Amino acid sequence: MRAPKTTGTWNQMMEVVERGRGTPLVLVPGVQGRWEYMRPAVDALAEHFRVLTFSLAGERRSGQRYDRSRGFDGLADQVDAVLDSRGLASAIVCGVSFGGLVALRYAATRPRRTSALVLVSTPAPGWHLRRRHDLYTRLPWLFGPVFLTEAPWRLRHELNASIPDPAERRRFQREQLRTFLRAPLSPARMARRARLIAELDAAEQCRDVTSPTLVLTGEPGLDHVISGDGGFAYARLIANAQGVVVSNTGHLGLVTRPRLCADIIRRFVESSPAQATLHSADGSVVTTRTQRATHDAA
Repeated sequence: MRAPKTTGTWNQMMEVVERGRGTPLVLVPGVQGRWEYMRPAVDALAEHFRVLTFSLAGERRSGQRYDRSRGFDGLADQVDAVLDSRGLASAIVCGVSFGGLVALRYAATRPRRTSALVLVSTPAPGWHLRRRHDLYTRLPWLFGPVFLTEAPWRLRHELNASIPDPAERRRFQREQLRTFLRAPLSPARMARRARLIAELDAAEQCRDVTSPTLVLTGEPGLDHVISGDGGFAYARLIANAQGVVVSNTGHLGLVTRPRLCADIIRRFVESSPAQATLHSADGSVVTTRTQRATHDAA
């Protein structure tokens, strides 16, 4: 891999990580805020795209202090900074989980800079924290370790389904542990981001999105973070959006099955937004629903 590049046009301390060649794609990380947790996705996407990613405001080398008053607009500014640092007029903007809301806000307010929008496991409009997790975010210094300790238990069914081979699953878990040691999480910053979700009217943002849009989710029964049909609601709310449910994954599909998800994104970008069907590489792991009427009937 090439060493990360740093932008010199916005803030000398902002780290912009770049991998691959081709059509530019900006990858916005999730609530953890650190791009390092997206490394498997970065590597897989870099086989097809010029991937640019970064850590969210407030994180080390993000180049920006977290500005509570700016909310999602402040985070969207970071996407502008990434594009400006590379002299790009536009790019595919792909957001994961919380990062999907940043990408949604960006696409709604910068349509000319968003050549396509990809929302991955994004909390649906109206999503809110569970009562227990709301308490955690109010006292992150006390309950943050509890939340992090619970995570492997909450995700065990998804990991068993998406990585059925025990040895491969153990390798994945070891790599995640190494990432945690190299890029420690901040419960306080995660809590601030989680509480910010309720302040964005995601449904209103959807009405302003004009870019070709792909909504990528896992199976509802395996996603224990956004639950229900979760982020698939965006495939109904955004005009002409295409929705893909990746079987045997939940909330972490872009990380646990990165090459499959990257290939789905590649074929979406290469095809017409109105194309009716996407097929997986093995013909069995993707369920797709692309037409608005089909979504409403499902």
